[in-house]
Amino acid sequence: MRVDTAIIRRGSFMPKALCIISLVVAVLVFVVFFLDLLLRLFGMSNFAPLQGASLVMDVAYSAFGAILIYLAWTTYREQLR
Repeated sequence: MRVDTAIIRRGSFMPKALCIISLVVAVLVFVVFFLDLLLRLFGMSNFAPLQGASLVMDVAYSAFGAILIYLAWTTYREQLR
C-alpha cells in the first residue's frame, strides 16, 4: 500500500488554523489589558475596558499576551515552511 507523500509533506489545514486562532486570541488579550493599563495610567479609568481593576494584572496579562503573540507568530511561520 503506497502513501501519498505530497499530503504528508504539505500537512493539513488544522495546525495553520489553530495558529491563526491563537494569534487572534493573543492579540485580543494584549490589546484589552494594555489598553486598560494605558487608560489607567493616563487617569481615564472610566473608559478602560476593565475599569483599571488591577495594575499588576494589567502588566502581567499584557506581558503574557505579548509572549503568546510571539509564540503563535513563530509557530505559524514554521508551519509555512
